Amino acid sequence: MTTRPREELAIKGGPRVRKEPMPPRHLFGEEEKRAVIALFDKSIETGEAFSYNGPEEEAYCRQFAAFLGGGHADAVNSGTSAVYVALRALDIEPFTEVIVPSVSDMGGVMPVPLMNCIPVPADCAPGTYNMGPEQVEKAITERTSAIVVAHIAGTPADMGPIMEIARSRGVKVVEDCAQAHGARYNGEYVGTFGDIAAFSTMSGKHHATAAQGGVVYTRNEGLYWKSRRCSDRGKPFGLDDAEGNITCSLNLNLNDLSAVVGMVQLKKLPGMLERIRLVAQKVIDRCEPLQAVSIDQGPPGAESAFWFMVFRLDLGKVSCDLDAFVDALRAEGLPFNAHYTTPFIQHPWFKNRAVFGNSGYPWTCPLFTGDPNRRYELPNWKANNSSLFLIKIHEGMTLHEAEDIAEALAKVEAAFLK
Repeated sequence: MTTRPREELAIKGGPRVRKEPMPPRHLFGEEEKRAVIALFDKSIETGEAFSYNGPEEEAYCRQFAAFLGGGHADAVNSGTSAVYVALRALDIEPFTEVIVPSVSDMGGVMPVPLMNCIPVPADCAPGTYNMGPEQVEKAITERTSAIVVAHIAGTPADMGPIMEIARSRGVKVVEDCAQAHGARYNGEYVGTFGDIAAFSTMSGKHHATAAQGGVVYTRNEGLYWKSRRCSDRGKPFGLDDAEGNITCSLNLNLNDLSAVVGMVQLKKLPGMLERIRLVAQKVIDRCEPLQAVSIDQGPPGAESAFWFMVFRLDLGKVSCDLDAFVDALRAEGLPFNAHYTTPFIQHPWFKNRAVFGNSGYPWTCPLFTGDPNRRYELPNWKANNSSLFLIKIHEGMTLHEAEDIAEALAKVEAAFLK
């Protein structure tokens, strides 16, 4: 293998690989603006205020489900709300355990204790931020009622064997697809493997309903109607003979204004994903000769949506640690980051059991039969935290940015290669 000549790194005074700023996303455009103005014009003309559960939101939900190949969608006000509603729809019992990702946005974990259930972290699989089947198997107990599987970075988790484990144990599965719009596993969209799925549609994601939003998706009609009830104060959706609100829940609805933005965004999503994947594939191809850097592309059959790209540094092949390597990359003008996030078990709310006042519930409730002080070891996360790094990519980038990303990686690797 040919070794690239060493060049003076920018962090040591050499020339930068990229001299101009990275391009902006331009997520929203004239199409979204026209859709919003049209809705306001209609409201002004008719004198009727737009609201929620109206024709625009219903149309958006139909289109979202159609994008995933059919089924049912319920739009809510955030990805966190989507996880909460999905879990509520499953009718899981309080003081049971719910397996969750060890590293994820807090919004994918916090609904669990708010339902008086115990969040149990599944460690990452080696070399990825996603949990794997082996980690699920280690976390599952006789108290497990559900598993929340997140597709971190837009890269699908290994859903085949995970679903086999869940089905064999009679455990329900929620897919957290907040970062994975349009990702596929064995040719099928993520969100279609579990019992029910939660999507975020906030403006940082590939698909957005303006600033915030979320969607609960399922192919099970019964779960769909339950999710509708749980997202709107227990109203008796789907029931002909019910009188009054039939379950206690919150008002977590989206609205028609956000929905019209979402419908425009859905039309753009395939093209956005195509551009993102072109950039990612160029980086993958250009990085193939590298000796110390590899790229997480998921399990066999995975087609990532690349909300961000995850790289692994082989520390045995370089003369620096991860932070020094990423500092050098950033000095070359590319916005790499050395770490994704810390496990939720390290956050104060979890350590202090700060959910319901000072009660310590749900952990301290006598109805929970597990160990309220159980300690969790996450060896794979610890290894990943010292070797994985990332860069966000988006539809505003071109092959020029891909070349710069790959060039910076090659330059910095050559400088530190043993």
